[in-house]
Amino acid sequence: MALFRYGQDVNPANALFRLQEELERAYESPFGHGLGLLGRGVHPAINIFRSGEDVVLRIEVPGFAPEDLGVTSQGQTLIVSGKAAKQPEASGSYHRRERASGDFSRSIQLPREVDPARATAECKHGVLTLRVPAREEVKPRQISIKGG
Repeated sequence: MALFRYGQDVNPANALFRLQEELERAYESPFGHGLGLLGRGVHPAINIFRSGEDVVLRIEVPGFAPEDLGVTSQGQTLIVSGKAAKQPEASGSYHRRERASGDFSRSIQLPREVDPARATAECKHGVLTLRVPAREEVKPRQISIKGG
């Protein structure tokens, strides 16, 4: 029976941490082009939900000024884009790098019952909020009843 001392090279926990780091590196840049399989650094995080009859989109855009963001509509698709100034690289090496920098563009398909042409946008505290109202023809309306 062989006995091993648990040093840094033999410790199973350290081996798992090294494996996790290698897998993260592989998913972030599988072909060396910075195109992550997980989408990290490619698209900002987004939540889409209904609020009454409207559809609301909240998109995380930390570090982007409102004038560096753009929202366009094409049919039932909203296209959100941002142009970021490149940050100078830190001297030395990174211990962990999770925040991406650079430009982005994201297309979001909306349901047919909303009207992207009437969408409004507001950017506060690094969160872009888009509110897309329902089309008038799909809103409930009261029908009057005539008596005879």
